Amino acid sequence: MAKKIIVAGGGHGGIGCAALLAEAGFDVTVYERHSRENMGYDWTDIFNSKSFSEIGVDMPDESKLLPMHNMSFCSPSAKMILRNNIDEARGSDIKMERKEIYNVIIDKAEKAGVKFEYETEIISPVMAGDRVIGIKTDKGDILGDLVIDACGCESPIRSQLPECCGIEKNMKELEKFYVYRAFYNRADTNEVLDKYKVYMLPKGVFGIAWVADDEDYSDILIGSFSPLTKEEALERAEYFRAENPVLGTELLRGGEMVTIPVRQTLAVMVADGYAAIGDSAFMTVPIIGSGIANSFRAAKILADTIIKDKTETYSAETLWDYEYNYQTKIGFPLSSMALVKLMLGKIKPEQLDYMFESRIITINELSVSDEGGGLIDINAELINKGKAMIKDRNLTGHFLSLAKSMAILAAVNKQLPKHYGRYAVKQWADKYNAIFK
Repeated sequence: MAKKIIVAGGGHGGIGCAALLAEAGFDVTVYERHSRENMGYDWTDIFNSKSFSEIGVDMPDESKLLPMHNMSFCSPSAKMILRNNIDEARGSDIKMERKEIYNVIIDKAEKAGVKFEYETEIISPVMAGDRVIGIKTDKGDILGDLVIDACGCESPIRSQLPECCGIEKNMKELEKFYVYRAFYNRADTNEVLDKYKVYMLPKGVFGIAWVADDEDYSDILIGSFSPLTKEEALERAEYFRAENPVLGTELLRGGEMVTIPVRQTLAVMVADGYAAIGDSAFMTVPIIGSGIANSFRAAKILADTIIKDKTETYSAETLWDYEYNYQTKIGFPLSSMALVKLMLGKIKPEQLDYMFESRIITINELSVSDEGGGLIDINAELINKGKAMIKDRNLTGHFLSLAKSMAILAAVNKQLPKHYGRYAVKQWADKYNAIFK
């Protein structure tokens, strides 16, 4: 009899993994709280197109791809703007409506034999001792051989696992990105020079915002690393509307408040009968919050690990290859960005202005993607920029502290156990998490 896999939540990585497992003969069901038509945020995403191949999906038809524009990065005072060239910077990136991305991967999963149960509220894990054996839902308990947690950053499964599982339950301060995203009419039909304007620490707020001009609409994002209400976001939108006449007042779609994880990947992602993926495992890129490509990559790694488990126990020990391979190939190379984000929370807007003006930060540092580069390499680049930094002792102190933390992180990353042992893994996870406090 085929082993029963429960995918809790309709995250991208969970659905991608479900498709691969169903193709391999597993009995897979996805349980999702939303209806089919309400799957996915009503907005667009930019991500690496190569990641589709990880889950066996062909490149979508050109008609599904949206145009991309050069990005302009504004210093906090908006007195200096750094511009990139999208043809040079985009690499393999594409832009799609998120609902179209869901159409592609759900179609793939259904053709592979994955079953979907929509409008099912997931309440908690079902435990047998220290093993996850299913999920508790508003429709009753559902039992299986393995639960893949794709419920998102506020997962009701991960957050209620017993301490013996050794998995971090909740995000801490500055690990969440509070986002308002909306699409408005174009109020000014004149040509706009900076079609995708990104604001760094706008109006002294620890966050990022953008105003983008597309052919049929204007797109605004207001994001904060500290709690943000919709009312506060709408107030800030008025500031950007005054600066960008193209941003109209007629809401066309969106207008949602969402929370995105912007931190290092979960230190421990597996337990007996359990594996976290996507936002449930905090697989977004710190600072920019992009996570679709990493979720698809994780889906392939997890599916391969499950398929090769000849014991069919799906224990923390047999699932550990998933953790090890994801962290060493993807998670660790991005983890330094979480430290950069924490440092940005300590500097003043005028210091970031100075970094723009003195070329401590250039367009190279700001060109961050899910493939690496940009702020990930900032530590090495800063060695050659010491003369500019030394003029501000406080700023120099922040960067010296960052360099020290990055050195410690590199050393701890190398100590990740190759094989699972509960005590050894806990010791390592404690050291890893301590770096980001």
